Amino acid sequence: MGLPEPHPGQPRRADLRVSDADRHAVADILREAAGEGRLDIEELEERIEETYKAKTYADLEPITQDLPVAGQPPVAPAAPGGAAVPVVYGQGDESDSASAFLSNVERKGVWVVPQHLSVTAVLGDANIDLREAHYSAREVVISATSVLGSVKVTVPPNVHVIVEGNGILGEFNEPSAKVPEALAADSPVVRVRGIAVLGDVTVKRRGPRPPKRTLKQHLGLE
Repeated sequence: MGLPEPHPGQPRRADLRVSDADRHAVADILREAAGEGRLDIEELEERIEETYKAKTYADLEPITQDLPVAGQPPVAPAAPGGAAVPVVYGQGDESDSASAFLSNVERKGVWVVPQHLSVTAVLGDANIDLREAHYSAREVVISATSVLGSVKVTVPPNVHVIVEGNGILGEFNEPSAKVPEALAADSPVVRVRGIAVLGDVTVKRRGPRPPKRTLKQHLGLE
């Protein structure tokens, strides 16, 4: 699938500059592909190097062309504040769950948020990071339950968050104003509902994740 044609007077999407968040998202796709055996170590290193050298979407798109995400632009142009605007809607499960019972659980990197995600933390910690996520629907609901535990939901500036939970001898916190919203017309909506009993549910708005270390850096070759 090619890139969509621009409206008259607008630059082609392929010619637009990519952000650091765009590069990080593509790098995560490559790491996932390597973990599945689709790329060997040399290919992974070469493609990650190309990713962080990319200047435009035309540079990024070929890097994942032969992977399962082939034919989809890696991410949309960056919104104000440097966060990548998710472009995938209507692909993914209707519901899913993540539970931490005396343990930890997390969802992060490039993943698809279902229309309804149930998150439970009982004497444990749950970390749900949406900064590089795509969405199965324009509006998704996260039902969070914390009992003597902690649930943290991290969102980028371009996501509209509605918090509807309650705390019983616990805390159910809305995002602070330290990182302001940077909403667009097609920004996803995330509703965070649920209850915190002697625990906490915290929603934080943060900028893009920092780049991950390459394999060469991990091995001390750089």
